[in-house]
Amino acid sequence: MISEMQIHTIARQMLEKHGQTAIAQAAQNAVACESKGDDEEAREWRHIEDAMKMMRGPHQS
Repeated sequence: MISEMQIHTIARQMLEKHGQTAIAQAAQNAVACESKGDDEEAREWRHIEDAMKMMRGPHQS
């Protein structure tokens, strides 16, 4: 299991490298893990996805 600090570090690095597409990429990774039956890794990707959403902040119109 990845620590909370590692989750946020990975999330920040992904956002810096891939921009807003990083969130979709994390979601795709989670789905791929779920399809392989790797629920633990899928949960970690979902956690990373949620961390990126929090970093992004609320939607603006």
